[in-house]
Amino acid sequence: MNFKTLLTISALVGVASAARGPHGAPMCKGCLITGTGGDNSLWGWENNTACEIDTNKCSTNNNSNGNTGPHGAPLCNGCVVTGTGGDQSLWGWENNTACEINTSKCYGNNNTTTTKKTTTTTKRTTTTKRTTTTKRTTTTKRTTTTTRTTTRTTTTKTPTPTKQPEPQNNDDDIYNNPLGPHDVSWCNGCTITGTGNDSSLWGWENNSACEINVKKCQSFNSKVDDIINDPANRNMKPGKTTRYWDCCKPSCAWSGKANVNHPVNTCNRAGSVLTDVNTRSGCDGGEAFMCTDQQPWAVNDQLSYGFAAATIANSSESNWCCGCYKMIFTSSSIAGKQMIVQVTNTGGDLSENHFDLQIPGGGLGIFDGCSSQFNTNAAAWGTRYGGVQNIEGCAKLPNSLRAGCEWRFGWFENADNPSIIFEEVECPAAIIAKSGCSRR
Repeated sequence: MNFKTLLTISALVGVASAARGPHGAPMCKGCLITGTGGDNSLWGWENNTACEIDTNKCSTNNNSNGNTGPHGAPLCNGCVVTGTGGDQSLWGWENNTACEINTSKCYGNNNTTTTKKTTTTTKRTTTTKRTTTTKRTTTTKRTTTTTRTTTRTTTTKTPTPTKQPEPQNNDDDIYNNPLGPHDVSWCNGCTITGTGNDSSLWGWENNSACEINVKKCQSFNSKVDDIINDPANRNMKPGKTTRYWDCCKPSCAWSGKANVNHPVNTCNRAGSVLTDVNTRSGCDGGEAFMCTDQQPWAVNDQLSYGFAAATIANSSESNWCCGCYKMIFTSSSIAGKQMIVQVTNTGGDLSENHFDLQIPGGGLGIFDGCSSQFNTNAAAWGTRYGGVQNIEGCAKLPNSLRAGCEWRFGWFENADNPSIIFEEVECPAAIIAKSGCSRR
């Protein structure tokens, strides 16, 4: 992969209105380095987006001093490498912060470090894997007997059992493998958080380093451009998503919120719809909770229905309560898929054009009404922000919530807060049947 490819893929980095650096990415506001580019450029990670370090503002020539590495970042306590820099520096991730590997401590000397990197390059060059006998040939220098060479030549005709996978024959084989050339999982998305000294591209998903699948992302970038530039989508606004499920009574379930036929349905602990719209929320010591059927479901392979909390720019709760919005996802593996959600709640912690999708097991967020509703410790359902980590974690939830939890790992492909374009649409009857609410 040459540097021209790096520049092409750099265009996939999230759009921002801030000033842009030499590679077209937004400039970082801070100076924390999370990776270095193949041309020795310095990169950071802010607001869930890769950004380029402003070297004019940030001091990037600090020498190692105490626990600080040559690039000004803290030195790692451990030796686990999650990325490599364009200057052959090694990087890790500890305590939710990028750190530089202390090669003196971890590898003893620079020669060992170079050996590790050479091995990485060997994996990328598929022909090198076929000529692994070259390493054995070095023994021939010690025992220059013709018979050994002949023996090895004849045995290559009958391959001996090996645990190594078959060498890749072409790029298609490489990109179709579950692991990338560095034996690290491919990223689901295309957001770059760092580059390797061999011009490999790296991301960070589900608290782990992953390798960018360049072939997929080149196709993905073209696909997203087609979505955004489609004349049918010209009036759609850009937005973002997160996920939550806190079991609390939704804001739009209170009377007087908007001009609707009926506030959003709420349910008691047993799951029955309440008739008194003024019943106090279960998150405030009351008996009104989010109804369990207000969870997402797939209509077909490309369309899902669901519900969300939202904050929409230049609008208000009286305008968005019980309104429906069509979203087209524009990032992660589900780019191009569509979802129609009805807004049933308002999030005081949400930014503009932000939809917090109601997904069971998606994380409690600020409030916890689930422990009360289900008489359990809902903190065991995964992390407070993010929820369960895999489909097996859905088994921790009550039976009535598992379908929506499993939807996240099926139709939604475990997309992590994908970006969207959206517009208001008429609510489908199937959604209104669950919420009981429609705008007049």
